Amino acid sequence: MDGKRQKIQQRLAFMNEPEGEAPRRVQQGTEPSAAKRETESPAPEVRLMEEVCERENLVQAWKRVQSNKGSPGVDGRTIDESRDDLREHWPAIREQLLRGTYKPQPVRRVEIPKPGGGVRKLGIPTVLDRLIQQAVMQVLQKRWDPTFSSNSFGFRPGRSPHQAVTQAQAYTAEGYQWVVDIDLEKFFDRVNHDRLMARVAQRVGDKRLLKLIRAFLTAGVMEDGLVSPVDEGTPQGGPLSPLLSNLVLDDLDRELERRGHRFCRYADDCNIYVRSHRAGKRVMVSVCQFLKKKLRLKVNESKSAVARPDDRKFLGFRLTTGAEPQRLISPQALQRFQARVRELTSRTRGISIEQMIGSLKPYLRGWRSYFGFSQDPLVLRNLDARIRRRLRMMIWRQWGSGPTRYANLRRLGVPHMRAAVAAGSPTGFWAMSRHAAVQQALPNAYFDSLGLPRVSVTSNA
Repeated sequence: MDGKRQKIQQRLAFMNEPEGEAPRRVQQGTEPSAAKRETESPAPEVRLMEEVCERENLVQAWKRVQSNKGSPGVDGRTIDESRDDLREHWPAIREQLLRGTYKPQPVRRVEIPKPGGGVRKLGIPTVLDRLIQQAVMQVLQKRWDPTFSSNSFGFRPGRSPHQAVTQAQAYTAEGYQWVVDIDLEKFFDRVNHDRLMARVAQRVGDKRLLKLIRAFLTAGVMEDGLVSPVDEGTPQGGPLSPLLSNLVLDDLDRELERRGHRFCRYADDCNIYVRSHRAGKRVMVSVCQFLKKKLRLKVNESKSAVARPDDRKFLGFRLTTGAEPQRLISPQALQRFQARVRELTSRTRGISIEQMIGSLKPYLRGWRSYFGFSQDPLVLRNLDARIRRRLRMMIWRQWGSGPTRYANLRRLGVPHMRAAVAAGSPTGFWAMSRHAAVQQALPNAYFDSLGLPRVSVTSNA
């Protein structure tokens, strides 16, 4: 009887959705995303603060804070300096936490440029506050995470951007080849504190912990030596902020699941996949109304759109359409990569080629570990070739005069006539980087011997 009632309820729920907005049935061999979510239970009356202050939990939290490194907060104390201070004062701090009287310090405002323009405002807590936030996050995350949607991938253990892109690719392959790309305007700065704390209170029964979380939200921001009060937002930069943001947007996930939509969300980046442009327009209007009225969040209309997946970027990738969609690196990500490589190989740096490669290594390895996930090896090989060309250009420039260039070319095995022609050429640095003599003297193996990583491991261009 319960199964029959559930089917009727599902049928009624889908009757209000226009055709094309949601799947008609679950594909064979797949499971509805909502089925993986555990039931959210009422707030348990447990002493969570004691669990936060347990030694094992704190040791784990301190290791995470150390590994993340990070800048000092408003007190100017580094991680090493804070460690010595904690050893002396932790008993008193622990007592304040257990009594519910601990007061966090304001966060230090830092602005970093966004890749697409503008700035992202970060709030850097003190090392002590980062430790406490991390300890709180660890206790709450293991309780909350199983209740979150399987379509939510951001800031969750065992989940990654690659999984989100793979899920989006699967939706596209199923025929949902239009995307409703929703961009939330200054999401982390606009979260309503009262609504957020009401959601937390549904899950947390320890009033001391509720008071502490509220204190972190309202601790204030120090900028130019002045502390400003904060009445909304969850400042990016603290360990607790991502978990709280997922809690806020869990309401959005539940609504999208209720409507039967296929979607992927990574933090505040949400894509909904539909079958037609017309359906996408309807979904865009209804979801934006929900975000505005129910969650009190603002959608950036200039950055949101209904389009084909290959015309939009999702977590740095774009998806082709067709029977077998491919994941490619977005043009914006490629432009940022090339700009960063130009910066690291600038002729004005005045460093040796070995030092230049040393500064390239961590960036190229990190970039490869993320964007090597793309399915376009030719692009990666071309990037490798371009990096080596820039380095050849820098070496040619550093060789300076014609006699020095000739001597270096000969030393590296270039025949006399070819070396003489190249050394005496008036051609510019960039064009000479492709000269046969320069490529013979500085082959790919030369850069491999210097430890230059390849973004395409199989590259031989």
